[in-house]
Amino acid sequence: MKLFIVTNLMLLSLSTQAKICELSINSTDQMKFDQTELSVDADCTTVKLTLNHTGQLAKNVMGHNWVLSKTSDFQSVAQAGMTAGLDNHYVPVNDDRVLAYTEVIGGGESTTITFSTEGLNAGEEYTFFCSFPGHWAIMKGQFNIS
Repeated sequence: MKLFIVTNLMLLSLSTQAKICELSINSTDQMKFDQTELSVDADCTTVKLTLNHTGQLAKNVMGHNWVLSKTSDFQSVAQAGMTAGLDNHYVPVNDDRVLAYTEVIGGGESTTITFSTEGLNAGEEYTFFCSFPGHWAIMKGQFNIS
């Protein structure tokens, strides 16, 4: 009985330490996300984000990804991503300003990433965007930790 109580206390402790928050966002052939704001609670330790491409066009024509950076880094990361190429998902390689990103997907496809919120702070400004060339100027939104 004592082992059962200790085990349950350990599991309870682990479950209160780790909180996974799930988000989903859709993208279209019209270069749009269906949301311009995504939010997670400050006690989320991990975010599981699913990007769906609800269009029909191939990824080399109208591909989309989801990239997260500080708002202050957003434009420079997006510009650097344009030269990174499709093989690198239009994300600059080994760039610390990139906080999380998905692969580029085409119409009818989905992709999911999981990333830690360690180092992300409530009240700090974050921007998510599609870094496919020419998309980031209109395919963007705020990522909030509250």
